[in-house]
Amino acid sequence: MPKRIILLSGSVASGKTTLGTALIERHGFVRFKTQDLIRTLKGAALERSVLQAAGTQLDTETGGAWVSAALTRELQKHPEDVTVLVDSVRIQGQIDSIRQAFGAEVVHVHLKAPVGVLAKRYAERDGAIKELSSYESVRADATEQQVDNLEKTADIVVDTEQSLPEDVFVRVAARLGLYGRGAERLVDVLVGGQYGSEGKGNVCGYLAPEYDVLVRVGGPNAGHKVFEKPAPRTFYHLPSGTTRAPRARIVLGAGAVVWLDTLLHEIAECELSADRLTIDPQAMIIEQTDRDFEEGELKRAIGSTAQGVGSATSRKVLRVGASPPVRLAKDVPELRPYTRDALQVLDDAFCRGDRVFLEGTQGTALSMHHGDYPHVTSRDTTVSGCLADAGIAPSRVRRILMVCRTYPIRVQSPEGATSGDMGKEIDWATVSSRSGIPLAELEAAEKTTTTKRKRRVAEFSWRLLRKAASLNGPTDIALSFTDYLAIKNRDARRFEQLTEDTIRFVEEVERVASAPVALIVTRFHYRNIIDRRAW
Repeated sequence: MPKRIILLSGSVASGKTTLGTALIERHGFVRFKTQDLIRTLKGAALERSVLQAAGTQLDTETGGAWVSAALTRELQKHPEDVTVLVDSVRIQGQIDSIRQAFGAEVVHVHLKAPVGVLAKRYAERDGAIKELSSYESVRADATEQQVDNLEKTADIVVDTEQSLPEDVFVRVAARLGLYGRGAERLVDVLVGGQYGSEGKGNVCGYLAPEYDVLVRVGGPNAGHKVFEKPAPRTFYHLPSGTTRAPRARIVLGAGAVVWLDTLLHEIAECELSADRLTIDPQAMIIEQTDRDFEEGELKRAIGSTAQGVGSATSRKVLRVGASPPVRLAKDVPELRPYTRDALQVLDDAFCRGDRVFLEGTQGTALSMHHGDYPHVTSRDTTVSGCLADAGIAPSRVRRILMVCRTYPIRVQSPEGATSGDMGKEIDWATVSSRSGIPLAELEAAEKTTTTKRKRRVAEFSWRLLRKAASLNGPTDIALSFTDYLAIKNRDARRFEQLTEDTIRFVEEVERVASAPVALIVTRFHYRNIIDRRAW
């Protein structure tokens, strides 16, 4: 027995094909076209008048039962949980026979519009069928004249003259219960708990295969590095799990800020197809003038990465007052194959029950609103900010994973200025002495992913952990760089194999954050994570 059978009825040009195509493309329904069946049974040509006459003959011979009989045969070719869209039914006898055969699984949708509107639409049609010379000729058919009587027995009736095609789709989809998963919590969010460079990319790469949709916000001022063979890969725009989860759909939200050259390079390198990648039309494009502007005072005063993200974001805020004028993703020819409404893609994913992973960039302490202004980035980096940039409602969130490293870092300060406070600052020699990791190895590794500048380092800030936990409300913590506590941790595969000091450190993190440490990163390696999750 099929999961559901949707019957479409309505006059010619009422909008049945448009609605049916949307249901098929966005929800995977299988279309059963009575037009094709008529041609098979009667050898009818692809002409409106011939199809009308042949359909009438079949109705007369069977009382309309020919559609139900053919549908029964067709369903044998499909899985039992298939949803079939019958496009279209023309008389009550067809509907009654299908209801008798399939019962409660049948839903009848009827579309209508005023005759004048139908005539205008018909005159503009340019389909595969050879049409009649006028809509009056179409309406001369006896079956066509009585089609609107089917409105009386339909489960859903929509006047398509009063609604745009997308409105028609939403009304019908809601009646069919396609938004029934709206309250289901399907989104997991990952954010940084410190100043960025917490190792978010590697954690994202580890988790990504568990999800159907990967979403990223932010811009190229944050590079996320993932362990891959033969060499690590850094993602500046795309989600860090893009290659680790090859079947997952990829989404860049409306709040993303894009440097075109880097994005196009990543798309080509990852061989992303247009049907896999979605870039929201309202994602902001960085211009060379944005990068030039940040290369000056902003870089000298606060150690900006000078990637143009802040300048571009400020122009987006200025709207029509911006100079140079704002360019969005929808304005870039090279991006048009990938440009579609991210909200719609996500909404369709939620309707299917797909799991979604939202990857934040940078760290909570760099939030425009909650960080140590002006030593901050140009966006809100908390969970709330990431959700807003992506276009995801808070009520959809299931888990919030906050990544923290054992020794937080910030980019080196500009000469005569500072990149910002970071608590009790130490040096890499101290970390080397405590952990047993050679100083040269630390200094080689601890350079910023985007600009390759040296990093400052500090003691773990318990005050910052509490603040980040308050802002983000994490359900779980990912603790990274535990080998910086003791190089021996690099060999740990289970929690109890960590050093005693590390275990005590983990326990204190859990107390201060009021959340379990679910993932423990021991080194940059494909077997680098101790997974303690209960989900």
